[in-house]
Amino acid sequence: MPTPPASGSTARLSDIAAQAGVSEATVSRVLNGKAGVSTTTRQTVLAALDTLGYERPARLQARSAGLIGLITPELSNPIFPAFAQVIEQVLTRDGYTPVLCTQSPGGSTEDELTNTLVDRGVNGIIYVSGLHADSTADMDRYVKLAGRGVPFVMINGYTERVSAPFVSTDDRSAMRLAVQHLVELGHERIGLAVGPRRYVPVVRKIEGFVQHMRTALPLSAEQAEGFIQHSLFTVEGGQAAANALIDRDCTAIICGSDLMAFGAIRAARQRGLAVPRDISVVGFDDSPLIVFADPPLTTLRQPVDAMGQAAVNALLEEVTGNPAPHAEYVFMPELVVRGSTAAARHPG
Repeated sequence: MPTPPASGSTARLSDIAAQAGVSEATVSRVLNGKAGVSTTTRQTVLAALDTLGYERPARLQARSAGLIGLITPELSNPIFPAFAQVIEQVLTRDGYTPVLCTQSPGGSTEDELTNTLVDRGVNGIIYVSGLHADSTADMDRYVKLAGRGVPFVMINGYTERVSAPFVSTDDRSAMRLAVQHLVELGHERIGLAVGPRRYVPVVRKIEGFVQHMRTALPLSAEQAEGFIQHSLFTVEGGQAAANALIDRDCTAIICGSDLMAFGAIRAARQRGLAVPRDISVVGFDDSPLIVFADPPLTTLRQPVDAMGQAAVNALLEEVTGNPAPHAEYVFMPELVVRGSTAAARHPG
């Protein structure tokens, strides 16, 4: 692929044709506004033009079909930028202009961001892990939003108190995958380090963990609950939770996020334990940070691309007057086995 040219450079037909996988004649027809090219092929050529950094001819420049708001929590956890990137790419491809709003401590609240977006006339809003995921939050805010005629879609954190499409990772199945993996490696004392219990994804992880610890090991629900430690979804939170679980003689720890898993590895090392020789660690998300893990982190991958695409599709159905069912669309995670899990070491 050629080096992207400076803005305003003359487009080379051969480069664009190669990028789009079409003939130079087809590229020429698209750029000159000629007939005889399918809508799909035309979009492919224009996308190639954008990818290579060429400026579209004025008559072919995309006109925004409208603004779509995207509200995420803080961006320090790389799973949220990952969702934002996918959603923004899909929206832009479909002709919409994404408006990214991020909550941060001391900054704008979700309600303030929502009001700003509505005042700007957005066509719809996608919420990623927002207040809808907090079982203690007042859901009337979303009922009022629907009353204002603004379509919205939620990612991760289903509640039946809100009528909207939801897109979620199957947290219960994620725990089954992690527990089975660790039990097959000979682990019996498996801990779960997660965030506060008021969050729907946390509750679901707990339910899945307890259920599969009971079926995979001879444990009661009460015994399985004893291997759960609540903390914050941060490196420091993972470190604190891991220290508590190591004190309970856990030989493996499943974490509610990759950041928590980094904290768990730090806690183990500070106590002179090696990962995975002495203790195995499983993350959750498979976020971009994974490439910096040492050892490479075994984790539960959220299908971010598929979930982001589904969220946009559901929202645009609402925007165009063909509402998707107000239900939960659940996506299966994938266990990605790397170097942070190994066979349990038994005394003697």
